[in-house]
Amino acid sequence: MLNPVLVLIGLTVAISVYAWSNQQLMDSWILRPYRMARDQSQWYRFLTCGFLHADWMHLLFNMIAFFSFGSLVLRAYCFGLPGTEVEGFGSSGGVWRFLLLYLGGIIVSSIPSYFRHRDDRHYGSLGASGGVAAVLFAGTLFAPTSKIYLMFIPVGIPAFIFGFLYLIYSYYQGRRGGDNINHDAHFYGALFGVLITLLLQPNVLPVFLAGVQGYKFN
Repeated sequence: MLNPVLVLIGLTVAISVYAWSNQQLMDSWILRPYRMARDQSQWYRFLTCGFLHADWMHLLFNMIAFFSFGSLVLRAYCFGLPGTEVEGFGSSGGVWRFLLLYLGGIIVSSIPSYFRHRDDRHYGSLGASGGVAAVLFAGTLFAPTSKIYLMFIPVGIPAFIFGFLYLIYSYYQGRRGGDNINHDAHFYGALFGVLITLLLQPNVLPVFLAGVQGYKFN
């Protein structure tokens, strides 16, 4: 069976790079709330915007983060967590739930931006950040003490601490605006990832809480 993480990364890279030299594709796939509110046939943009990126930095950052946590989440969805009551759904069942997580994260995280900017004819948004945030936060539930490394911080940050700070920052910046980044997609994608994983595998909550309570700061 093809690895859906690698397939999604390959598709996203190929489409993003191609769209950089094809303005027609870029314009027809990017999230445009103003157009979508006036033409429901363009609601496909809720999903297609997640396969476009602004530049290499934007693309690489999202795909590296997705790859880092995607394999962990996919494995947990398929086979559960050994030694815990978190059960998997098998290979095929785990894959389609993983696709629901990632693609659903892209779609759901775009909805607040749609309502917020549906009367702004100049607004556009693109990127897989909502889906990536969904996967990252699902991974945080499964492995709350795993370390996340940032370029400007020399030590790893436990995932549950990073996630808490990430939500606060995304919410604040989303309300503040002005930096040309869709922080709402990060915030709502993260919430979607947590909620859908708790719905699918509710036994992960005790695993998460035990991991947080047992963490020792060095």
